[in-house]
Amino acid sequence: MSVRIEVPGPVRKLIEQLEAAGYETWAVGGAVRDALRGSPAEREDWDLATRATPAQMREVFGRTIPLGPEYGTLGVFGSDGVLYEVTTFRRDVVTYGRKARVAFAETLDEDLSRRDFTVNAMAWHPGREILHDPHGGARDLKAGILRTVGDPSERFREDYLRVLRGLRFAGVLGLEIEAGTWDGMTAAVPGLDRLSRERVREELMKVLAGRAPSGTLGLYRRCGALARVLGGMSPEAGRGALATVDAVGEPDGAGAAGDTRLGVVRLAALLLFGAGAGKDPAAVAELLDGLRFSREEVERVTAAMSGGLGPDPRQTADPAARRRWVAATGWGGVGDIFRVWLAALRAGTAPRGEDEVRRVIAAARRDRDAGVPRSVADLAVAGRDLVARGWEPGPGIGRALHGLLEAVWEDPALNTRAALMEMVAAMEDGE
Repeated sequence: MSVRIEVPGPVRKLIEQLEAAGYETWAVGGAVRDALRGSPAEREDWDLATRATPAQMREVFGRTIPLGPEYGTLGVFGSDGVLYEVTTFRRDVVTYGRKARVAFAETLDEDLSRRDFTVNAMAWHPGREILHDPHGGARDLKAGILRTVGDPSERFREDYLRVLRGLRFAGVLGLEIEAGTWDGMTAAVPGLDRLSRERVREELMKVLAGRAPSGTLGLYRRCGALARVLGGMSPEAGRGALATVDAVGEPDGAGAAGDTRLGVVRLAALLLFGAGAGKDPAAVAELLDGLRFSREEVERVTAAMSGGLGPDPRQTADPAARRRWVAATGWGGVGDIFRVWLAALRAGTAPRGEDEVRRVIAAARRDRDAGVPRSVADLAVAGRDLVARGWEPGPGIGRALHGLLEAVWEDPALNTRAALMEMVAAMEDGE
């Protein structure tokens, strides 16, 4: 197969340095695959495989970063300041279903034979302009097929994370999973329980933060991986759930793919279709804690879910109720809720009509832009003003300020010092 892959200059220079020292070195992995697809990888995604051991790499480069020296991986800075991963040729000695004990190998072929899928088991030598592809990865890529290197059952038993990685590759790259690979993948799904929850969370969030995650999530659902990861909160609504997840991040104020907040909002949208999940924030928090999400992420997901798929008239029909709801939820949480609502509109899963959804969103944004108070700290008077009038410091002042806030939520025009102090005087007269 005649191909030519453009390798960034700093990557070529690292290869040249290693080879000048006598160590065969190739560009490998996802960057090679993506280049063959006509979708060049980011510079930091270029990985190298070399015959040099970590000790020998240190001799060649001087400054290295230990990214996993026990597995042969060091980080080396290129001339562009980017940290590139360089890994010694490896072969598996013992595999555990979660990680392997490896030994350094002498040849590139040994290294490529231990990789997961044929499309990831290719290597490119920029100096010689040779694509080394002993497992037919380029052919599979052209045909749109995802196939394991060697026996599927063996590959997945070696590392069950390959199940989730394979589903993501197939969904993102638009590949059809070869029948034997699919059978081996499905049979290996129970092995996901043996993975660390951190690894599962990281893989799930890669899917949710990517473009159009429904392709991958649909595969998750078909093979049983989604139910394995999310348990009883696995979505019940099928296509509607996945279409809603995809729609989060589209235009119309909902953000864009690559947004660092996108993954957690999409997760909230996904979980809203789970069995009773929207009514049980404690169960959601328990699930996310088990997957090792941070406290902040758990709070964001549960807040984004609290608004459901559309406005609740009890919270939004009346202006004062809407302002009270926004204040209780916080603008960050409300913004995420709006993203979910807009996604549900686009996906056709919204329980309310478009006019109602947009009316509530527009009204809340007008309040925000107009500076309508969301707490007593935003009022035109403060506790000290009441103390100056002779009020005793204590809970009575707090109750009075909250009463003023409620009045302002009814009529934001009242948030002036003169109007509020007049209300304070009326409170005094009523005592």
